[in-house]
Amino acid sequence: MSQAAERPRVEILTFGCRVNQYETLAMRGLLARDFELSNGEADLFLVSACTVTALAEKKARQAIRRLRREHPDAKVVLVGCLADAVAQGLTRVSDADLLGGNAWKGRVNELVSRALADERGLAAAAEPVPLAEERAARDPSRARAFLKVQDGCDLRCTFCRTHQVRGPCRSKPIPAAVEEARRLVASGCPEIVVSGINLAAYRTEVGGLPDLVREFLRIEGLRRLRLGSINASGVTEGLIAAFADDRRACPHFHMPLQSGDDAVLRLMARGYTASSYVETAARVRRAIPDATFGADVIVGFPGEDDAAFGRTCSIVEEVGFANLHVFRYSPRKGTPAMSFPRSVPEEVKRERASHLEELAAKVEERVRQAFVGSEETVLVEERKANRWRGYTRQYLDVHFAAAGAVGPGMEVPVKLAGTKEGHLEGVTDHRTGMR
Repeated sequence: MSQAAERPRVEILTFGCRVNQYETLAMRGLLARDFELSNGEADLFLVSACTVTALAEKKARQAIRRLRREHPDAKVVLVGCLADAVAQGLTRVSDADLLGGNAWKGRVNELVSRALADERGLAAAAEPVPLAEERAARDPSRARAFLKVQDGCDLRCTFCRTHQVRGPCRSKPIPAAVEEARRLVASGCPEIVVSGINLAAYRTEVGGLPDLVREFLRIEGLRRLRLGSINASGVTEGLIAAFADDRRACPHFHMPLQSGDDAVLRLMARGYTASSYVETAARVRRAIPDATFGADVIVGFPGEDDAAFGRTCSIVEEVGFANLHVFRYSPRKGTPAMSFPRSVPEEVKRERASHLEELAAKVEERVRQAFVGSEETVLVEERKANRWRGYTRQYLDVHFAAAGAVGPGMEVPVKLAGTKEGHLEGVTDHRTGMR
């Protein structure tokens, strides 16, 4: 038996945001030094889980119970935001052997070794590894790589636990982030997605997010740079200019909206008004006419009446989102909003979510239709039902057939011929080049 085969087998299951996905890749790199990374059968299952919504927690608990049922002899370790929430008494998870908060991700080998040595319960608090030392290799199965440059949040939105489980804002130094990006590009990664818990709060001694973006765009061989979710406050004139100056900077801005009603936004402690949000989108469009937008919206927040919900719908139509994520408000223990009066009945939440999803589908189709007839470069991600699928710079989903040599990671010029079932249909013209 090989030495590798004798090592304990570890499998990671990940729930949550882009930052969680990045951190899973970082943990894989650490674990590979001492353990065999597995898929399906393992001596230990590591569950990296989110606590932002009740649904996120539910999915993690269901996964842990399934692992217990299907692999009764294996250890189950919970790591990340959900484990931090347990440590703070905000929630409970009863089926994991050992639980470690986010700080343990940088010391995951020790956490796994403790679990394999039969340690149980909640691991003592650990010191987080500095962001400057955090690295994640590329996932070769994906055309894009998430690069975490920021962690923590100081906003204290009244519905959110993030500041409790992620701690205060901190940023990866620009040289460390650029060096990591260079390694990703050198490994063949065509697109980097700059990610953080509160990307708008990225600050270092030598510059902010616009400076970081411009440094990334100096990397030879980088073909696309994209932002993850960013609060509208971070979409500054400097950032807009950095994106307007280089076509490799993908003009899609996912700016969480949460509500289009100023009274609800104040209750949420979001720190902006509906009109300032709309003006931010307008400033982007003036500088980058083909820019698209995404957003998150919470329906049924305490105090949201029909008129407030109507104002949210109006902003969805006015901005014209290319993608919209709709969430029903779920009370979270430890957040101020849990005790707010004027709660919205669950039935009303469901009705509003359904209405907004239907409206969003119409608006998204309108955005796609505006691109029909144009030619856009598509970064190919996968082959699906004998067709290729990928995304434009504006993060528009395109499906197309091609007779030539096409594969994941290639950029292909595609004529956008029409729309179908939530995506754009494209045709290739092989008189133009591919790369």
